[in-house]
Amino acid sequence: MSKRLKGEDLEQDILIEYSSRFMHYYEQNKATVVGGGLAIVAIIGLAIGYFVYSGQQETEAANLLGQAEQQFMQGNYQTALYGDDDEFTIGFVQIADNYSRTNAGNLANYYAAVSEFEMENYDDALYHIKNFSIPNGIVGVSPITLHAIILSELERYEEAAEMYVKAAKWDENSSTTPHNLLEAAFAYKEAGMNREATDLLDELLRDYPNSNQAAEAERLLGQLTQ
Repeated sequence: MSKRLKGEDLEQDILIEYSSRFMHYYEQNKATVVGGGLAIVAIIGLAIGYFVYSGQQETEAANLLGQAEQQFMQGNYQTALYGDDDEFTIGFVQIADNYSRTNAGNLANYYAAVSEFEMENYDDALYHIKNFSIPNGIVGVSPITLHAIILSELERYEEAAEMYVKAAKWDENSSTTPHNLLEAAFAYKEAGMNREATDLLDELLRDYPNSNQAAEAERLLGQLTQ
């Protein structure tokens, strides 16, 4: 889903291991979204980077978020979302509600969206990603792409395509932009909007002819113009 702040930064991030597992899961199980691995690989690392470097988080919210993150990392998504009464912990949902004006509260919505996505609760994932305030620049691309993926899972393909286009334009670059343009074209194709898909593929091939997505774009364009 997104280009990284810097490749070496993500390689050192402890959450990238999780993101890679999520990427593998998505590639193996979500055939409707071509190239889903690229779309997912950095979502957690970039969100954490945004939180860590914002310098505005409240200590209490950050500590609570850290506890929920531990459950998230272990794959205990239900506990990560709602906490554990026996352990007197709260989860992403409560953090998002109770600390909505903090960066930790905002990031809790993002984690909640990913957790619900993992549990295939796509309507709930959509609710939380809609409540996540998207940061400017490259860091904001991943959440927008995740939003598009969720819409695709709900078979709301035209909306998904529009969200992929938004992701493509959010921070134009040679990595995330062609990826999201291609995903948008696939979504438009699923929506039966072949003209819109063709226009995006033409744009991709014109502006990013050497991208990793160019060959796939040419193949899809050939299908649409037959």
